[in-house]
Amino acid sequence: MSAGPSRRRLLAGGAAIAGAVLASPLLAACGDAPKASGPGTTGADDLKKALPNYTPSQAVTADIPAATGAGGAASDPAFLSYPANPAQTVSGVPGAGGSYTTRTPLWGAIPPSSGNAYYDAVNKALGATLKLQPSDGNNYVDTIPALFASGNLPDWLQIPSWANAKLNLGGALDHFVDLTPYLSGGNVAKYPNLANIPSAAWQAGVWNGKLYGLPCYPTAGGFGGYLFHRKDLLDAAGVKPDLKNIDDLYALGAPLTNANQGRWAFDDLWPYLKFPFGLYNRWSADASGKLVNQYENDAMVEALNFAAKLAKAGFVHPDALAYNTQQSQQRFWSGKVAIQGGGTGGWDGDDAKGGTAANPAYNRQAFKVFSAHGGEAGIELGPGAGWFSYLNKKLSERQVRECLAIANYLAAPYGSREYLLVNFGAEGTDYTMTGGNPVLTGTGQKEVAGGYQFLVSPPQVTLVKNGYTQVVRDYAAWQADAVKHAVRPLFYGMNIAEPAQYASIEQQVEDTIKDVRFGRKPIDAFKSAVDTWRKQGGDELRKFYEDIRNKYGTGQ
Repeated sequence: MSAGPSRRRLLAGGAAIAGAVLASPLLAACGDAPKASGPGTTGADDLKKALPNYTPSQAVTADIPAATGAGGAASDPAFLSYPANPAQTVSGVPGAGGSYTTRTPLWGAIPPSSGNAYYDAVNKALGATLKLQPSDGNNYVDTIPALFASGNLPDWLQIPSWANAKLNLGGALDHFVDLTPYLSGGNVAKYPNLANIPSAAWQAGVWNGKLYGLPCYPTAGGFGGYLFHRKDLLDAAGVKPDLKNIDDLYALGAPLTNANQGRWAFDDLWPYLKFPFGLYNRWSADASGKLVNQYENDAMVEALNFAAKLAKAGFVHPDALAYNTQQSQQRFWSGKVAIQGGGTGGWDGDDAKGGTAANPAYNRQAFKVFSAHGGEAGIELGPGAGWFSYLNKKLSERQVRECLAIANYLAAPYGSREYLLVNFGAEGTDYTMTGGNPVLTGTGQKEVAGGYQFLVSPPQVTLVKNGYTQVVRDYAAWQADAVKHAVRPLFYGMNIAEPAQYASIEQQVEDTIKDVRFGRKPIDAFKSAVDTWRKQGGDELRKFYEDIRNKYGTGQ
């Protein structure tokens, strides 16, 4: 829904995580990544010293302003059309003629690198040459270890935080520039568009008290996902989406299910079903202060029992029970299911286009955040950014400053002249203004691809896609309400180097959870799997996190 990566294949791993946990020694095995001086974790005092001062931009006014919520959360500002007179936020040319190689993921066709009018126009405006080297997003992370092993890292590299564990990024930081002297505190004032990125977005780019990462797709209202419904189907069945508790959700099952007609109420609702039961991230603290893993929480048993109850009642689509996730979107579009769990990035004009093609009455909505027991409702707040880029330490100080000046241009806010160029190219060639919004031309669709945005991005906004203005209004209203219920989980936004021996102990629990929630195994099988998890290292892992909490706090 925002200006970010939307429904790309990255959703499963990106913005839903509340902190970056490192476990796998993969990079170290390549023989080229030195060990970090600490576990990656940063306490509150050192974090404040490393973070840039936040100075919101006043260059552009949104049609629907951001709404302030709980825990530092805020909804994304929304635009119904691109400002008629875009503001200019950067004076002069930021670059000094330098040339830099980059590496970023791309889902889709790789655009031509030579003769690309879009690349040429952006580089001209930057006053430097960024040699974009997009790589297939489906296996992007798998290609990174070879770069470290070869010692041939690009000048500017995107590393998503959900891959930190696989790459053991905490052991590779010596390859990258410490940005703290350039951007911490008031130093960021030299780069106003970077200063416009909220502090929470920078937090997960801080390692061992030092700032390394430049945030991409930052947001103060990042929710991994929630429960969605087809409003048109609920209206046709004569039922309301007003949920006061979990029993109200169950009550939707019978009127929305008709197996003989190939319609079921529910698709797989996991893991978003956990939120109504108060399950946020992996760890919480009980009344005595003891750390409790989500597996040990009584609420997990409740959530699994409820999911199994839906399955046994025949309210869940058979393909969902078979874990056929590839067709979940088609099931929702075609009306074979009326309720699904999914990422919030999938609620946008692209979704509306696909859904209305299947049924002109298609109307996706999200349930308001609710509590299973009718008490205080909550939804897990994701980190301020889940994607970060890093500058190669081989760059000289002059080159680093040039790259930061370029980053300041790339981070120009939505509604600015710079944003139009970076995201849509040259007007008339790459895009035209249609209905008040930029729309890519045939040439633009071939040449313009997400690349610069994975080097650094401005704060996210909610914007119109494919002319579906009402979708923007609906999403903005839901998010403005949801941020009131935002919950920062324990160890929010903290980079924690988890000992490698615990990397796989959760797998057998997760496999059992799947069987239990689909009604194939009893809840006792889950309890047994949790006992095994404790014996295989779960109790020791708890002690590890208790030490982290005692030394560094919880990031909340």
